[in-house]
This record gives sequence, structure tokens and C-alpha cells, in this order.
Amino acid sequence: MPLDWDNVHFVVFDVDGTLYRQRPLRIRMTRDILLYTLLKRDLNVIAVLAEYRRIRERLGDEQVIDFERALITQTAAATANSPDRVRSIVSEWIERRPLGYLAACRHPGLSQLFAGLRRSGKSIGILSDYPAEAKLEALGLSADHIVYAGDESIGLLKPHPRGLESLIAAAGVTPHETVVIGDRVDRDGLVARRAGAHALIRSSKPIEGWQTFARFDDALFTPILASS
Repeated sequence: MPLDWDNVHFVVFDVDGTLYRQRPLRIRMTRDILLYTLLKRDLNVIAVLAEYRRIRERLGDEQVIDFERALITQTAAATANSPDRVRSIVSEWIERRPLGYLAACRHPGLSQLFAGLRRSGKSIGILSDYPAEAKLEALGLSADHIVYAGDESIGLLKPHPRGLESLIAAAGVTPHETVVIGDRVDRDGLVARRAGAHALIRSSKPIEGWQTFARFDDALFTPILASS
């Protein structure tokens, strides 16, 4: 069933893979990490980042409470690093260094879509498993409400609905008036369904049982982009 935009008052975006293209970012970051590794003759950063991402996925699947503490502790143990060293590597290579590349990787049409949502009187939310405010600034975008899974009041990764439920409450809307836009069925799609919201999944191919779109200027968004 097509989405009825007239009954949508809150649009919640995922960040990574949804607001920007991950492949070109990964190419740039892989180049930087390899160069750093060659210059320093140290494989530690590669090992920590690989283990960190693997453990993070598992903690999301297992819906672990206070996941950040477990994530840092388990990554440190798996890579024979101190927790402080793991935090330092993650801060530099996952949170800080990618920021300079994000604007060039932003999906086309996002500025127009955000502007259309605001013209239509709809609130914009961000629900991310990673810190999002600096990324939004780098992308040249802004939102009315932002929730990061690691916020003290949340502490759970998607698809647990706590973060989305917190956003919906902050926006003063109902789940049925909310749509989640993301790129992963197993995270963004499921978190929407568990909270009772609608879901739109960015995908170049149809996904059975889900409403998908390939670009932010697809016909699906025409009512928003045409608003005045």
C-alpha cells in the first residue's frame, strides 16, 4: 500500500548508508587506514576496527543493554588493547576522520527532500547507532530530534525500539504518524515495525514485504518534493 504522506507527521532517518553512500566512503577510509598502517608498520588499527564492527553487529542482534560498555570491553579483550586505546582508535577512525569525506558522499536529492519535509510541516528525526550530530553538520543537514543508540537513556542498538519510541515521544506524534527511512531491513525496517511505525527502505532492488525506493527523487517522494 502506497504511503499516505498526508497522515505522516514525523520522518525519521537512519544515517550510515542512508544519508550518504557507504562504498565511496569506505574506499577513501580504506586508503587512509592502509597508508597509516604502512607508515606506522602497525596492524593494530585494522584489527581493532574489524573486531569492533563484528562485535557491534552481534550486540545489535543480541539486543544487549548498555552495549557500549560491552563493545569496548570485548573489543579490547579480543585485540589485546586497553579500553582507552580502543576508544581512541574508534574516535579517530570511525567518528572523526570520515567527516571530511561525507559531503562528497551524500546521496543526491537529500537537501531538496529535507526542505520539502519542512515546507510540508513535518518534523525530521535522526535515529542512529553511531553518534550523528557531527555527521549531520558535515552533510549540511539538520533535524528537529536526534537520538543515538549510545545515549544514556537508550543504551540499545537497533532493532530494539527504545530509541525510536523516545524520538516519537519527543516529537509528540503517534507511531502511525511516523515513517522510518533506512537502508537495512534487519535494523531500520524491524525497528519501525516493532514500534508500530511505517518503514521505507533504500534499495536498488525490490524487497518482498517492504516498501523500497532507489533514490531520494523517486516518485514515492513527489508529494513532498512538489510541496510549496
